[in-house]
Amino acid sequence: MNKENLRFWILVSTVAISGFSQGMLLPLIAIIFENDGISSSLNGLNATGLYIGILLVSPFMEYPLRKYGYKPIIILGGLLVVVSLLLFPLWKTFWFWFLLRLLIGIGDHALHFATQTWITSFSPLSKRGRNISLYGLFFGLGFAAGPLMAPLVKINEALPFIISSLLCLIAWLFLFTLKNDYPEQTVAVNSLKETFKRFKEASKYAWVAFIPPLGYGFLEASLNGSFPIYGMRIGLNVSSVSLLLTSFAVGAIVFQLPLGILSDKFGRRKILMIILFIGFTLFGAASFLEESVILLAITLFIAGMAVGSTFSLGISYMTDLVPKNLLPTGNLLCGVAFSVGSLIGPYAGGLFIQFFESLSFFTFISLMMLLIFLVITLFGKQKEIIRA
Repeated sequence: MNKENLRFWILVSTVAISGFSQGMLLPLIAIIFENDGISSSLNGLNATGLYIGILLVSPFMEYPLRKYGYKPIIILGGLLVVVSLLLFPLWKTFWFWFLLRLLIGIGDHALHFATQTWITSFSPLSKRGRNISLYGLFFGLGFAAGPLMAPLVKINEALPFIISSLLCLIAWLFLFTLKNDYPEQTVAVNSLKETFKRFKEASKYAWVAFIPPLGYGFLEASLNGSFPIYGMRIGLNVSSVSLLLTSFAVGAIVFQLPLGILSDKFGRRKILMIILFIGFTLFGAASFLEESVILLAITLFIAGMAVGSTFSLGISYMTDLVPKNLLPTGNLLCGVAFSVGSLIGPYAGGLFIQFFESLSFFTFISLMMLLIFLVITLFGKQKEIIRA
């Protein structure tokens, strides 16, 4: 294996472990807080810490990356994640855990931003799409495996945190074998004022394309952060909740590539409309299948196959709508939209569980899918005409 291939596999392996820790934290802490009697709305509020961290650090990431290079940013981000995970078992209070989740959000975002930029910079044009697909696939696999750690809480509450931090530490140590590199310095780092000016310009062209990433962030975070609370309240055990979350995540991984190919052939908006309507239908059906874990797992697996590509299709849709000079800004805004959705999802899900006890949590998700479907249907065509 040559040095470039080794570098690539170390980076994607690090991303997989990062996905694993993120996928573990949401359901794990939701289950621990639910067992401690903390309300579902406060439980959801705590889950937002990760995404607040991402949003806080986003406008300030580019300058240190250009100044210090990829390796120091990835190492610093990884270290922040490892230390934060190790600190969870030391002091179990609501606000301390909120702070740790915020720090993990900052660390994970630094790690992902630098890793993704590094992979795209050294990948030859003929392999760039493949490499970024593998990057997303490895993160997805890690995220899907994360919820399987939740049942370990029965053995010892600290055990999942310790195992996850050790895995992150192993991946982190491999980063030291890499030789540092720097991004192209031809583009000057602009002021925050200029950055927000480009945000406004990109939004004018493609605001409708930011809705699917926002919706996927909302869906993923509310499923992982709020569904464990709901599941336990309707009598599901921790193992069943973990199985259901993993079913959705695996479904999302399975159909990523085929949906991307279909969107190239038939158009992004059409595929988005179809999968969102399927998502609305399947989550609506899930609300009537809560008595059977097997049927729920199958339904969520198929729902994952349908709506699991909402984020990547949203990015492709944005690419169709904005001028080429605004593509980097559009990509950043898709990430911000995902974080905003992830921020709102767990808290909104917690409020729904608290105040609408007679309704199924899946009804809540189904209605959200319908709302995004309507936005794409009503406003997407108009945007396509403007771009044409």
